[in-house]
Amino acid sequence: MPAPCKRGRYAFKILISPFVPDQYFRKGSVMFRYIMRRILMLIPVLLGVTFIVFSLMYITPSDPAQMMLGANASPAAYKQMREDMGLNAPFIVQYGRFLFGYKHPIFGYKGLLFGDLGRSYVSNRIIFELIFSSFPNTLILAVGALILAIILGIPIGIISATKPYSVADMVFTVFALLGASMPVFWIAMVLIYTFANNLRLFPAIANPRDLLSLVLPTITLSMNSMAIIMRMTRSSMLDVMQQDYIRTARVKGMDEKTVVFKHALRNALIPVVTVAGLQFGSLLGGAVLTEKIFSYPGLGSIMVDAIFQKDTPQILGSVCFVAITFTIINLAVDILYGFIDPRIKSAFSKKKKTVRGDL
Repeated sequence: MPAPCKRGRYAFKILISPFVPDQYFRKGSVMFRYIMRRILMLIPVLLGVTFIVFSLMYITPSDPAQMMLGANASPAAYKQMREDMGLNAPFIVQYGRFLFGYKHPIFGYKGLLFGDLGRSYVSNRIIFELIFSSFPNTLILAVGALILAIILGIPIGIISATKPYSVADMVFTVFALLGASMPVFWIAMVLIYTFANNLRLFPAIANPRDLLSLVLPTITLSMNSMAIIMRMTRSSMLDVMQQDYIRTARVKGMDEKTVVFKHALRNALIPVVTVAGLQFGSLLGGAVLTEKIFSYPGLGSIMVDAIFQKDTPQILGSVCFVAITFTIINLAVDILYGFIDPRIKSAFSKKKKTVRGDL
């Protein structure tokens, strides 16, 4: 192996070693190849995401040059502004500049790959500076919603699975279907009307420094994820409870709680962990409406304001940031699933042997 490859492998091992056992980095390790393959697959996915986002913004009727100059600008000034902003270039050239940068004394930037898309047309602030200052607030809301969804969703799913088609199971199923089908804005309106306006238990406006004000937006954001986690837990538990080793444990006279929590739940949680990880990515992107309704100063509010103000660079930066974050979280969940489920490792190893045998 060439020296640069050895250094790259060693650097990767240093980064991930606190979370992954050392045996996965041995030469020819199945899991190491699995991880590297997933990381390499991330590159075309990220390029595809940025291409789609940029294409959608390109075909929108908004004109940044017209917005900057106003309606009373002369045709000559308008033409010069479009030239300075690089809007007269072909689509593929503009996309290349979006990725690798655009050189101009006023409107220049280093590009998305270097973490620089210039300044906002409205606030004149550096785009990623504004994103990184508001993202922690969105992260607080998303983490709180995921914790609430897990704390309530998994126990309810276990109860439904251990008592299938009972009254409790039917009630929980109805609530899960309602939680999954109700729009976020409707849930938010009901909670605000009930607990903020009438009962006055919680504030209607959320503030990241006030924990009490985060209760309503956290519940609003967690409803859909809670329903999905509950249904997945129930389905997975029902499947595991029908396995032969569960019947054997019962025949041996084991207590039902031991069978459920020690033997069934451990294997049933494997797909639930995956779904919970994917839901975290969805919560980051789905916080847009919740943040706007509760006037929460997060990334979602910035995105909505940028859309209404037709602030093209801010829209591009925010949407790409959310999309890339969601993609990276999916990658992390995919890799984690390979560690917690031995069947993934076995299947990947068998696939490699089959390919080598065919060759």
